[in-house]
Amino acid sequence: PPKPNGYLHYGHAKSIILNFGLAAENGGRCHLRFDDTNPLKEETEYVASIEEAVRWLGYDWGPHLYHASDYYDQLYAFAEWFIGQGLAYVDSQTAEEMRATRGTLTEAGIASPWRDRSVAENLDLFRRMRAGEFEDGALVLRLKIDMASPNINLRDPAIYRIRHASHHRTGDRWCIYPLYDYTHCISDALERITHSICTLEFQDHRPLYDWVIEKLADGGMLPRPLPQQFEFARLNLTFVVLSKRKLIELVARGHVDGWDDPRMPTLVGARRRGFTPEGFRLLAERIGVSKTDSWIDMSVLEDCMRDDMNARAPRRIAVL
Repeated sequence: PPKPNGYLHYGHAKSIILNFGLAAENGGRCHLRFDDTNPLKEETEYVASIEEAVRWLGYDWGPHLYHASDYYDQLYAFAEWFIGQGLAYVDSQTAEEMRATRGTLTEAGIASPWRDRSVAENLDLFRRMRAGEFEDGALVLRLKIDMASPNINLRDPAIYRIRHASHHRTGDRWCIYPLYDYTHCISDALERITHSICTLEFQDHRPLYDWVIEKLADGGMLPRPLPQQFEFARLNLTFVVLSKRKLIELVARGHVDGWDDPRMPTLVGARRRGFTPEGFRLLAERIGVSKTDSWIDMSVLEDCMRDDMNARAPRRIAVL
């Protein structure tokens, strides 16, 4: 699920083609869901641009357009369930203290001094967080898993934070927002997703993905069968920056004319540059899907565009 905090780039084209293509090949369907869990960075402009980019590539989601914010009530109810089961607690540590006690790849983390709060106290604090009694960053809700786990993602990850910010869909109804790792897997399960396909950086997050939905399913809160996460290598092009964070910087500092500047490796920029959706689909077919990170030369993308246009672009010769 894309975060509506920027425009889609060439790397997203590979992911879109893979997801919608797999669904079409196997008689399934592909959902478009926006992971709108951070109101500080998300805008409706980005939502519209993402929808337009997916359509430009030749795909349609039909009635299956969803937002993580559609599930805020259920996500909150599940969080209270985790607290009631003794599987989550409200932590009063600062972000710096949490980082310092998280441990390293070779050293176990240190348990929070608030880890053994009672269920009643945790529920009371969490409900007061929702009511807006605390400032941003004062408290977080964490899952109680294993501070000694070799996988750092399982060391009591935070699943709710306080954000006194207006959301582009829910307005000021919420002042606490769920984090991605918690939201993603539950949203998949609620939508009865079978294959949740994402890039390799989420491979280490898969045990947390499975832990959350397994606990909820065991408690009768989610239906089985549960979704499974599969990872693939993202698109890396030589001499091309494919990072939304860095592309936002180029736009914000005025180095380019906007997201659709033809020099930008965004899909709106590619469209103005004269690239075609068929060329992107040809690239996806040629480079295939791998579990190993690799670099694709920019000339491969340009060859795909040339091969596509050679077959159908009109040519004119003029003598001036």
